[in-house]
Amino acid sequence: MSEILTQQTAGVLVVTFNRPARKNAFTAPMYQALTQILNSAALADDIQAVVLQGSASVFSAGNDLNDFIEYPPLQAQAPVWQFLHALNNFPKPLLAAVCGLAVGIGSTLLLHCDLVYAATDARFSLPFVNLGVCPEGASTLLLPRLLGYQVAAEALLTGEAFDADFALRAGLVNRLLPAAEVQGWALAQAQKIAQKPSAAVIHTKRLLKQGLQGEANARIDAEAQAFAMLLQQEAAQTAIAAFAKRPR
Repeated sequence: MSEILTQQTAGVLVVTFNRPARKNAFTAPMYQALTQILNSAALADDIQAVVLQGSASVFSAGNDLNDFIEYPPLQAQAPVWQFLHALNNFPKPLLAAVCGLAVGIGSTLLLHCDLVYAATDARFSLPFVNLGVCPEGASTLLLPRLLGYQVAAEALLTGEAFDADFALRAGLVNRLLPAAEVQGWALAQAQKIAQKPSAAVIHTKRLLKQGLQGEANARIDAEAQAFAMLLQQEAAQTAIAAFAKRPR
């Protein structure tokens, strides 16, 4: 069974994280697949918008730490960094349907989505410092702009989780819905956008992100460099190994 599922309908590509046994935790091959899907969708004339989703009970538990130990992203061309650049550079509307847990990159990838819809039971976590590493996905740039410096600093420096109500008030998500309705709502919104003149939609997104996109690409690279350095230190290796052994 594929760990990344795709389905195209009415100009919308729905991309589903499909690794339920590991709470949709991402591996290097999954990042590679997602990057290829996004890059292909960017060039496809019959795709006007993309929806990212997990299951009705979990969005993503973030990086699979066992895979992370085996394939540490120490190089700039590592699959995870390529995926984050593909997200940041994606020219068409990108939506997310979030149910349950959104941990680590499961939360930071939302900063690159244009519209985010979440379940009332969704829970977000940015536990990078707990693992002895720094945040990624240009979150050190985008999160302070979204939440304000102090609120973003608290989230990133403590690594404490926050709930869907906080995410809504902070502007990380657009709307909260019952878990059973989230994916349908996100698809319906994507289909509405897909019916608009595509050039107008693409130029609107380009103008919305003008100036910020290049800055975010540079920050992704800077974070990746610091991340790789920290990942090779004993504190990170010990913390990640301990977390990887915890029962799920």
